[in-house]
Amino acid sequence: MAEVEKGRKPSEESTDDSEEEDSEEEPKLKYERLANGVTEILQKDAASCMTVHDKFLALGTHFGKVFLLDIQGNLTQKFEISPVKINQISLDESGEHMGICSEDGKVVALHPRFSSSNYKQFVTGGNKLLLYEKNWLNRWKTSTLHEGEGTITNVQWRANLIAWANNMGVKIYDISTKQRITNVLRDNVSLRPDMYPCSLCWKDNSTLIIGWGSSIKICVVKERGHTELRDLPSRYVEIVSAFETEFFISGLAPLADQLVTLYFVKENSDHMVMFARPCLDIIQPLPEGYEEISSDALTVRNFQENECRDYRLEHSEGESLYYIISPKDIVVAKERDQDDHIDWLLDKKKYEEALMAAEISFKNIKRHEVQKIGMAYINHLVEKGDYDTASRKCQKVLGKNMELWENEVYRFKTIGQLKAISQYLPRGDLRLRPAIYEMILHEFLKSDYEGFATLIREWPGELYNNMTIVQAVTDHLKKDPMNSTLLTTLAELYTYDQRYDRALEIYLRLRHKDVYQLIHKHDLFSSIEDKIVLLMDFDKEKAVDMLLDNEDKILIDRVVEELRDRPELLHIYLHKLFKRDHHKGQRYHERQIGLYAEYDRPNLLPFLRDSIHCPLEKALEICQERNFVEETVFLLSRMGNCRRALQMIMEELEDVDKAIEFAKEQDDAELWEDLISYSIDKPPFITGLLNNIGTHVDPILLIHRIKEGMEIPNLRDSLVKILQDYNLQILLREGCKKILVADSLSLLQKMHRTQMRGVRVDEENICESCHASILPSGGVVVFYCRHMFHKECLPSPGTIPGVQFCNICSAKRRGPGSGILEMKK
Repeated sequence: MAEVEKGRKPSEESTDDSEEEDSEEEPKLKYERLANGVTEILQKDAASCMTVHDKFLALGTHFGKVFLLDIQGNLTQKFEISPVKINQISLDESGEHMGICSEDGKVVALHPRFSSSNYKQFVTGGNKLLLYEKNWLNRWKTSTLHEGEGTITNVQWRANLIAWANNMGVKIYDISTKQRITNVLRDNVSLRPDMYPCSLCWKDNSTLIIGWGSSIKICVVKERGHTELRDLPSRYVEIVSAFETEFFISGLAPLADQLVTLYFVKENSDHMVMFARPCLDIIQPLPEGYEEISSDALTVRNFQENECRDYRLEHSEGESLYYIISPKDIVVAKERDQDDHIDWLLDKKKYEEALMAAEISFKNIKRHEVQKIGMAYINHLVEKGDYDTASRKCQKVLGKNMELWENEVYRFKTIGQLKAISQYLPRGDLRLRPAIYEMILHEFLKSDYEGFATLIREWPGELYNNMTIVQAVTDHLKKDPMNSTLLTTLAELYTYDQRYDRALEIYLRLRHKDVYQLIHKHDLFSSIEDKIVLLMDFDKEKAVDMLLDNEDKILIDRVVEELRDRPELLHIYLHKLFKRDHHKGQRYHERQIGLYAEYDRPNLLPFLRDSIHCPLEKALEICQERNFVEETVFLLSRMGNCRRALQMIMEELEDVDKAIEFAKEQDDAELWEDLISYSIDKPPFITGLLNNIGTHVDPILLIHRIKEGMEIPNLRDSLVKILQDYNLQILLREGCKKILVADSLSLLQKMHRTQMRGVRVDEENICESCHASILPSGGVVVFYCRHMFHKECLPSPGTIPGVQFCNICSAKRRGPGSGILEMKK
């Protein structure tokens, strides 16, 4: 529960020694006592009522005095009005006129615009409600608005509406239409009106809030429709919310769409009335109930001696200030601002939420600074031992303040947590002194080589003195010379320092995957001419691709020279070179024959087929030495010795299919004869021939040479296949013939139709011989090629009597289109 002592100054006296546990729910309001002149006044007198204006306060007392105070409670003016208690003070909107009513007159209310000459009106209430207004003679005129229902205990005037409460209920009077528009009856008639007075509060020009005993009602004044008027008032009141509470209402005030209620706890076994503290609640009204938003018990002075009627609640609409008035104390409640919210979060050690709130509302906070809250959060995390989170928050909180950064780094060093903060140090345009980064690197180098290597990779080299760190790594390598992590990191340091040759040596020694990237990126090809073997031992494929991609920087001859003692590597290089270009390494093709024969026989035959620079005699010698039959066959055929090649296939490979394929490729009748002669006494060979030679050699030749009585495997199937192949050939020929005849006939018919069409001849056409207009003329000759001649311009018929040809098309050796179509006039 909130304690009003929170807002007290050191000079203020203590309210109460009792303490309550802090609620985990943040309060909605904050409280402070209205001190200064008020303290002195209430030591000698007691407050009975108060009215709030935006610029000042008007306080009435039990001894009949009225004090004007500024907003801080300082006394500005004093009026001794009556020897008895002041009941009510009313101010107009301007604050220039004040109506005061003591115990003998009960209540008073000025017209809100009383300062204006047209609105010189006010009402007073005792046993009747009287309206005072000035007439045109500047004299006060009195009229009775209501009487006969007991003492009027409260009256409030807003715009043209006057609301008052008597023993029976609450009435509203419209001063503009001079009509009483409603009567809201009192609910609990068993409560004494003088002990539990009615609280009235206008929320706006049409909404009235009524609190009486334990009942709350919200009434809205509305305009009546024209069809409903008749003899009824032009306005009516609708009760939009009505509900009972568990306490007695002492005062009401609006807070946006919620209500602020000052109440006195009902008497029961747990709460005795004479010892109860007043409470200030914020509630959310509902049509038939309410929801409690917050509740604060207030420790006001002498609360043990007070009753429900001793408390009042007044509010300032402009600043959302709520004044709790009791006989010996005045407490001001304010809506908590962002600074108060942050105070509460810090008090509850919710630093992260406090920091977030400050960042969101940094333009509105006045008492706090984002960075100071952040520092408090970091300190809290360090105290908890959550060093990683503390380090991460440094990046956000410390920002560009290099001094704070360095202080934090030294603090983390003191507690042995430099590693934690290393990941979050500034490393962009804003950076710390190099000594800070070097200190952290030395710390990692002592105990965490992997972490050290990670920092070297992540941190830009400008952050620290590179040579200092190189020397430190070198010193550690003396103790552990084969440590791959340190060696890799040293290579990276050399790379940053542009000492690429040193870095390359280390990468090659470690067989590091980045060696090729380093060579390419920094154009180190001149440095690797004597390290080609090392590169290929590490990764043959990558090394060869790199060498071939950069032939202009590392010549082929240089690579071959370096690899001369490693023929297996030389073969890989020359093989890929040949794949890329069959001519570039032609001078090494003779050497490649032996390399293929030794290390890569499957690619020897393709190489022999594709190379035109390979010495065939040398290749044949090597293949014969190694008994490479297929390669020897290819070389013999390429050298023109096809009969010897065929003989090797049949005698050494004994592969009839390959022999037949070879014979087909050469397409030589003598080879087929040799093949038949060799196969005639070998039944499996005869079967192979019968199945495959039908399309190249007449099978009858083979069949006639087969000896009688020779048993040939699958002879029947082979003969059937020969006949099927023969029938197929016959069918294909007949089919082709039919297609040819049909196409010829179709084209002939098309040509005939074309030649039989009429030809348009008019004055624009000319004779192709004399170039004069073709018309008029005694006779015109038009050829099928569409050339036209005067009949007399044509030469005499040629060797075939009566047949003429177009001179132009005949000269161009045209075909049938040059025939004649004669036209007569």
